[in-house]
Amino acid sequence: MFRHLSEVHGWFAERGRAQRHVVTLTRLDRLDGWSFDPVTHDLRHSSGRFFTVEGLGVETDHREVGSWQQPIIVQPESGILGILVKEFGGVPHFLLQAKMEPGNINLLQLSPTVQATRSNFTRVHRGGSVPYLDHFLAPRRGRVVFDSLQSEQGSWFLGKRNRNMIVETTEDIPLRDDFCWLTLEQIGGLLREDNLVNMDTRTVLSGLPGAYGGRFGPEGAEDRGLHRMAELLSWFTEERVTRRLERRRLPLSEVAGWSVGGGRVEHEEGLYFSVVGVDVEAEGREVSRWSQPMLAPASRGVVAFLTRAVDGVPHVLAQARTEAGSRDVLELGPTVQCAPENHRRLPAGRRPRFLDDVLHAPPSRVTLDVVHSEEGGRFHHAENRYMAVEAEDVPLDPGDGFVWMTPEQLGALIRHGGQVNVEARNLLTCLRYLR
Repeated sequence: MFRHLSEVHGWFAERGRAQRHVVTLTRLDRLDGWSFDPVTHDLRHSSGRFFTVEGLGVETDHREVGSWQQPIIVQPESGILGILVKEFGGVPHFLLQAKMEPGNINLLQLSPTVQATRSNFTRVHRGGSVPYLDHFLAPRRGRVVFDSLQSEQGSWFLGKRNRNMIVETTEDIPLRDDFCWLTLEQIGGLLREDNLVNMDTRTVLSGLPGAYGGRFGPEGAEDRGLHRMAELLSWFTEERVTRRLERRRLPLSEVAGWSVGGGRVEHEEGLYFSVVGVDVEAEGREVSRWSQPMLAPASRGVVAFLTRAVDGVPHVLAQARTEAGSRDVLELGPTVQCAPENHRRLPAGRRPRFLDDVLHAPPSRVTLDVVHSEEGGRFHHAENRYMAVEAEDVPLDPGDGFVWMTPEQLGALIRHGGQVNVEARNLLTCLRYLR
């Protein structure tokens, strides 16, 4: 067990020195095991598993632009993101691992106990087994604390979900290399560090019941806010049934505004993202060498909640947000979720609402400002600036797809699954546990 964060940093640095990782950018047409379909130019693996990169046409009535086409990752299988929790001296500790992902800007970050796609844990790659996986597969030992199917990035995945789990155990757990037990207080301290606690750890912890701690109220506090939970659910349902989202899958070769060459796939104006190839050498993984495509954003994003107190109760401003890959038209997202560079040419009236309120807020109103990576298994050097900004001047009825709700209400919706997007889940974890 670690007593001080300096010990965690020392252990983490030692694990980095103990592992050898090399990631090399490579042309897509030279990736081992991957190829462009000769007719559609869709990018796929020779096994027919893992994922494909295809084209998607989108039409919707609640975005800055009403229609567009783009490449998108199609990965129909669901993986497992699981964290083991065990009490030591009456204090819950969470089992995390120092895990390399090829897309991480610093390669090594703190991931959940288990972070594996179905192709990984069924060993399509013919590699080693996933440590601690048996604690999360039925029939499992231990008490399930949280278990829910949650969405991944709707801008880049088509309907992708992962199973988020927290399982409490009383067994003696052999501690493998690269794994450590951390308290919520220690994790909260590490959340202050840029690019250290990975996206999958943050999304799993967003579903942790309030009884385990955090900065917001206890379980059963969901109706303490401006709106009762029943009212919020009715508002959310109304948004879902009245919005329009129409999609059609396209051959990658037919996606307008994008170039599909042998080396990479990219937007004609250099915006949004590119699809690039990487060759990977990694110790401490189930497979020590592989190649894959990755999605590489063109610029850093901003993920932010405006916050205010209503009758002394903290609230966040959530939006009903539609993405290209949304499974059910929309999910609840943060107040602001975008890469500002992608909107620089739009007139002020068509820029994302509240973006300027966040970017130009005086420092005295910014209560959270930290950079975190997105999923390093599919995205190359994808970072978002996670922020919380006090905004007492925003009306209680913000209209146009936005609603004030308490963090407890948002947390309750997370535990039901399919309601809150991954960006809002990650940001809520920072608000709950960051010290």
